[in-house]
Amino acid sequence: MSEDLRVTLIQTDLVWHQPVLNRANLADKMAPLKGQTDLIVLPEMFTSGFTTEPDSLSLSALDSTGSNPTLDWMQAQANELNAAICGSTVFDTGAGHTNRLWFVTPFKAPVYYDKVHLFRMGDEHKRYLPGDKRVCIEYLGWNILLTVCYDLRFPVFCRNQNDYDLMLCVASWPKPRRLPWRSLLIARAIENLAYVVGVNRIGEDGKGWQYSGDSLAVDFKGQLMVDEPEDSSFEITQTLSKSDLLEFREKFPAWMDADLFELTLKK
Repeated sequence: MSEDLRVTLIQTDLVWHQPVLNRANLADKMAPLKGQTDLIVLPEMFTSGFTTEPDSLSLSALDSTGSNPTLDWMQAQANELNAAICGSTVFDTGAGHTNRLWFVTPFKAPVYYDKVHLFRMGDEHKRYLPGDKRVCIEYLGWNILLTVCYDLRFPVFCRNQNDYDLMLCVASWPKPRRLPWRSLLIARAIENLAYVVGVNRIGEDGKGWQYSGDSLAVDFKGQLMVDEPEDSSFEITQTLSKSDLLEFREKFPAWMDADLFELTLKK
């Protein structure tokens, strides 16, 4: 079991509906990380910005050969950097589009989570199919819960059932609601006795929405480990300690008094 996990948060602006350019920009930012990190976390819909136009030709999930250019790129980057890469994209399932969060590890088959809670205030529920399951994965001895943006507002969905050590949340969370974003990341860490890493974008999208970033790494006590000024672009690597987490859970075993429940996803 790995004691430490090096997690890199990449907070950046995104070019509206330009996957090729966004991939190139991110490749430049990630290149210096080779050998320096275990996991790289990108924002929600990192190839396009958060869009409700999934049928746009510029966002086609498959190219003329039937392959997925972005997934192929993520796999190549993971192999080259020897680190996992996590970020969400528009994905065409054949039956409809999903907001799919990919977790791609070096030289292994990718795993994914389709966003369950679709942001109805932005008509996401009219353009995308919801996911039908909660997804925890194992990576380098760490159990990780995968979530996307609006999922963060639902504590029952995020409740730690002794099945994760780290919660990842990739987002396109607008600047006017930056206080809830920051507050909820901290709350999820405290109530679940787990690390929480939330990665948001900066800049302005094609619809005129502004994004302040406020990407955070929060420890199991709610203390901020990564917190940079709003609107800043950065790539920051933070080391998470498994031994510190387990020691605190033993000293403060609030999980032992948690209510039992069964999660039923809304249909």
